[in-house]
Amino acid sequence: MEKYVLRNTIIDLLLRIEQDSGYSHLLIDHEIKKNHVSPKDEGLLTEIVYGTINRKITLDYYMNHFINKKKKMEPWVRMLLRMSLYQMIFLDKVPDHAIIHEAVEIAKRRGHKGISSLVNGVLRNVQRNGVPSTSEIKDNVERLAIETSHPTWLVKRWINYYGYETTKEMCEANLNHRATSVRIQPLRISRKEAMEELEKQGFEVRPSIFSEQGIIIDKGNIIKSYLFQEGYLTIQDQSSMLVGEMLQPNPGMHILDACSAPGGKVTHIAEKMQNKGWIDAHDLHAKKIKLIDKKASELQLTIIDAKKADARNLHETYRPDTFDRILVDAPCSGLGVIRGKPDIKYNKEEADITKLATIQLAILNSVAPLLKEEGKLMYSTCTVDPEENEHVVKQFLHQNNQYIVDSKLFDEIPESLKDSLGVSEYGVQLFPQSFQTDGFFLTRLIKRVSPS
Repeated sequence: MEKYVLRNTIIDLLLRIEQDSGYSHLLIDHEIKKNHVSPKDEGLLTEIVYGTINRKITLDYYMNHFINKKKKMEPWVRMLLRMSLYQMIFLDKVPDHAIIHEAVEIAKRRGHKGISSLVNGVLRNVQRNGVPSTSEIKDNVERLAIETSHPTWLVKRWINYYGYETTKEMCEANLNHRATSVRIQPLRISRKEAMEELEKQGFEVRPSIFSEQGIIIDKGNIIKSYLFQEGYLTIQDQSSMLVGEMLQPNPGMHILDACSAPGGKVTHIAEKMQNKGWIDAHDLHAKKIKLIDKKASELQLTIIDAKKADARNLHETYRPDTFDRILVDAPCSGLGVIRGKPDIKYNKEEADITKLATIQLAILNSVAPLLKEEGKLMYSTCTVDPEENEHVVKQFLHQNNQYIVDSKLFDEIPESLKDSLGVSEYGVQLFPQSFQTDGFFLTRLIKRVSPS
């Protein structure tokens, strides 16, 4: 792809993600397929798009030192400057002079001489003088927010919950790539066989401590491997695998997955059941049900019955005491997966968290009675916010005294997790910096036998 076309594609992608609050990973995938982007250009496009989004607040801080505050800029000009600065400051793949030349050419073609002069002036200034220091920012919260490109309200909130040092570590971890992890389909291949085959293909791999099915890919694009393409492997974060492990599903059980799409956890559960038994899987959106069916088909799993439903109303569909196991992987703010989906941190507000906590509690109250006595219910989220995690669990237990946290959960989690920061009486909170996974919360509840 011609350099000018590639850079223009990146600008348009960045604008769509920002203006339409589009999901970056979906838009990038669509653009790559639509424009038949080559593997070589695909890596650069992905790096620049994710990096520019991830460092947006930091890049704007640098940029604003070289631009008259009264000067109005069209959104595409600001985006062009952001992506150019990102490459100059954080990447070393392309020389500065080439980045500046390409940016000026784009400015000329998309705008006029005045815009190209502005772009040239800002980028040359950074090339000569470097970027301004953040040391002049006296407020610790504001400085950390700018240095790690997180909204100030979010940094302040995390500091209130976890303290400055943990928040700093979490924000810094969100700026870094994490290794991809995959899960084997154990009915088709063993972990040992999969790792040996991947190593033959040139991948660098190691086993996950979170699941006996898990493999961490330290080097190589797993999407290119036939093992992934033919359904021997599923991409899934290690923290997410822990949910299926801790649910303790067994062959022959009847299980409910209340919020199932896109299907990573429910297919893991079906694999652990050896494809024997029955799983009722639901999601609020009909088109997401198709994703579950597609994933189950790829993995040759036949025990999943996926149907559209609102998890808050499932008590109207099923009788009490129906299921051996229930999974509530609740809709959440997603603040634990920022490093993989950096646009999340700009699209959320504090009010969203409170609304989500209300929905999460409503789902738990709806589905919990459907659990058999002595059955087990997993509650999980991909966020690090206590209001959606411990607070929801605490409130549910206060309102429903037939349920308790399963104390055996804390014996069964991987040894390295037991003394980690996020273990509390209400469950396990994984932080992105602790094990280089997504931020994730999970707990397991038991329904006690009713007094006769």
